[in-house]
Formats: sequence, C-alpha cells, structure tokens
Amino acid sequence: MARKNPLLSDQFRMFHRYLGFFLAGIMAVYAISGIVLTFRNTDYMKSEVEVARNLEPGLDDEALGAALRRRAFKADRVEGDLVYFSGGQYNRATGAAVYTEKRLPIVLEKMNNLHKMHSGNPLFWLGIFFGLALLFFSVSAFFMFRISAPVYKKGLYFAVAGFLLTVLLLLV
Repeated sequence: MARKNPLLSDQFRMFHRYLGFFLAGIMAVYAISGIVLTFRNTDYMKSEVEVARNLEPGLDDEALGAALRRRAFKADRVEGDLVYFSGGQYNRATGAAVYTEKRLPIVLEKMNNLHKMHSGNPLFWLGIFFGLALLFFSVSAFFMFRISAPVYKKGLYFAVAGFLLTVLLLLV
C-alpha cells in the first residue's frame, strides 16, 4: 500500500534514479573523453593525417603559426617562396600549406570537442545542464537516506574523505 505523503528521501531517490538513467550516455562520453584528454600531450591513439590548406599568401612566421594553430611555431628553413617547418611546408607566393597532423579517431575527436565546449559553441547549454545535473547528483545523495540510518553516517565519512582528497589534489 502506497503512502499518501512520500518522504522527501523517496522523492530525491526517484529524481536521482531517473536523471541518472537519462544522463548515462553523456556521462559515458564525458568519462571516456576525460580519460583520452589525460593523454592529449602524447601521441596515444593518434594517427598521422596529411592536411592541405590554402592560407593567405605572404604570411610571416608569426602569422603562419597562428593560421596553422601551432604554438611556438618555428620555421626550419626558407628556400625562395617555400617555408619549411616541422612536418610540412608553406608557399608564400600561393598560400598553399601542406603538412601532417596527428589526430585522434573521429569519434574520440568529437567526444573531446564536446568535453571542451565553451560559451561560443551552439550546444553550450548542454554543458551547463550537465554540470547542474552533476551538482544535483552530489547534493541529492545526502537526501536519499534518513539521517538516523547507519548508511548515512558511513556515507558522510566517505564524503569527508572525498572532500579532503580533492583539497589535497588542489594543493599539489
């Protein structure tokens, strides 16, 4: 027989459960891309791709580095109109640039782009919604059990341990 006034903890359990099911896919994407982003400074899972682009003709080294989106760009040598750099070349007369890039497989690249979303992205609201949902998960966990329940006290110990670990990691 159902209660007429369900407890607040029952309501939080229900919202927590169904929001968890709803967000299971995006949480998996964020988890996988977070792991992959940990190795972004390595070539792990990346393959070389040849890129041919038409840039503005006559770019100097600084503008060429910016156009190619390469930090600390440095030209190796210049022979006539051809500028040679690590992994490619640029023709100052025509603006043609041919170079190799290391890229992740397209699915992982899309996941990473979703993970690194910013306010200029048309789907920025998804990141805000997901962040608020995760905040709800972390807060609602404290309302899912009665304060007098033994599991609540044990949960508080784990929450304090997690908080202290986070503070420790922020200070390192």
